[in-house]
Amino acid sequence: MDWRGRRRSSNVEDRRGQPVRAGGVPGAMLLLRILPWLLRSKAGRIMLGLGVVAFVGARMLGIDVLQVAPDSGPAATAAPISAQEQELAEFVAVVLADTEATWQAIFDASGATYEEPVLVLFRQRVASACGSASAAVGPFYCPADRKVYLDLSFFRDLDRQLGAPGDFAQAYVIAHEVGHHVQTLLGISQRVRASGQGRPAADVNALSVRQELQADCFAGVWGYAAQQFRQMLEPGDLEEALRAASAIGDDRLQRRSGGDIVPDSFTHGTSAQRVAWFRRGFETGDMVQCDTFAGPV
Repeated sequence: MDWRGRRRSSNVEDRRGQPVRAGGVPGAMLLLRILPWLLRSKAGRIMLGLGVVAFVGARMLGIDVLQVAPDSGPAATAAPISAQEQELAEFVAVVLADTEATWQAIFDASGATYEEPVLVLFRQRVASACGSASAAVGPFYCPADRKVYLDLSFFRDLDRQLGAPGDFAQAYVIAHEVGHHVQTLLGISQRVRASGQGRPAADVNALSVRQELQADCFAGVWGYAAQQFRQMLEPGDLEEALRAASAIGDDRLQRRSGGDIVPDSFTHGTSAQRVAWFRRGFETGDMVQCDTFAGPV
């Protein structure tokens, strides 16, 4: 990506220098440890489905379910920020600024006002209005405070563990989370949560898949604008984003965990679906084409 020398967003909240307290085992890390068993056994799949319902319901209420014990113990001194990490933080600020330009123009064209989100950089663990979260959760958007949360170590994992290197792959991740912010501003996220109340786990998961695929499509809409209007992309960048979208498909992640592929437990969509919806947004630049709630996905 051609990103150096471009405007950086002022909406970055840097918490990386804050001390990290030792505490209980993060719930997300615990889930990762037992996920292979959950997926292999019938009882485990039932427990996983019930857990998804409980998780979604708790997040709707703003209850912290990502940590099984409160932070306690002495605070560890934050490690110094390397030059490489600082450059990555500057890259994030540029990408965030470009998403602001894209969505501001789209909202302006429809007579609406785009409210810019804040992106919080953190290390290891962070407190949000949606609860306390470990870095193991990965990047996430909290609709309660309208902030995107990102531990930069996720980009290393995206490269080394998931086989999706490259700056545009990283930019896709940021744009996807900003896509959730757009959904919140448009009332889509609220309608999805309301539609899922009282429904079986499989139905809630299916709604989640459609919401996540729409965020992928919105990320593609940003990519279209970044290329067509500001010429930010370089050869190979699109392939990086598509590789990242494929790497984090539910089917591929379940296969990597060593368990069975369980479609009813999907929450983000298959690799093929994620690639297809990002590509649709990228090729059209039209958010109207991102209606994942109408028809098959």
